[in-house]
Amino acid sequence: MVEIGRARSKPDAAPARSHDAERTRRDILEVASREFARNGLSGARVDEIAARTRSSKRMIYYYFGDKEGLYLRALEDAYCETRASEAKLDTKGLPPVEALRQLVEFTFDHHHRHEDFIRLVMIENIHRAKYLKRSEVIRKINASAIDHIAAIYKEGVAKGIFRPGIDPVELHWLVSALCFFNVSNRATFSLIFGRDFGSEELLNRLRQNVVGAVLRFVAKSETDSE
Repeated sequence: MVEIGRARSKPDAAPARSHDAERTRRDILEVASREFARNGLSGARVDEIAARTRSSKRMIYYYFGDKEGLYLRALEDAYCETRASEAKLDTKGLPPVEALRQLVEFTFDHHHRHEDFIRLVMIENIHRAKYLKRSEVIRKINASAIDHIAAIYKEGVAKGIFRPGIDPVELHWLVSALCFFNVSNRATFSLIFGRDFGSEELLNRLRQNVVGAVLRFVAKSETDSE
């Protein structure tokens, strides 16, 4: 009977180990993302990441290769999470103006709630996208963001609501820029002008301003040619 019991336990061992390994990788990535966002690539310490995840440097290097490999994976993971959240925003069937409004509001709110993502992007820009160039997935996952906004814009043009001639990538740039700034520059802007740009009142007003700016930018006027 003992042998039979042992035989039955063997098939469960591999899945359990696989689950534990994946959980360990996720824990390492979550802690590493916070460390890189706060201290940058050069300032983050693998020893600190290992200590906070109850793992080891050897284990981290086994999973991610080296510190730069861990940083790149954290950066990819941040972009993947953002695009996955955006993909859940269902704007199909909505009028173009409402669809674009919801997309802009989502972007504004997502950036506000995910400051570490903004910091990671800022850090990678300091490195002039050196590490992002190595990524095999980054362009693919970000293509979905352009497809989404392009579909909304195309329908708006077809219905005579949006003016023609706007590049969807440039429209995405505008939305990103307006939603990005209040997170990236909030501390300095708040200090210089003596206002809390993270307060609920100002956030609500800024969100409305951003939505209004984008909608006015795409709106078709009487002087626009057919």
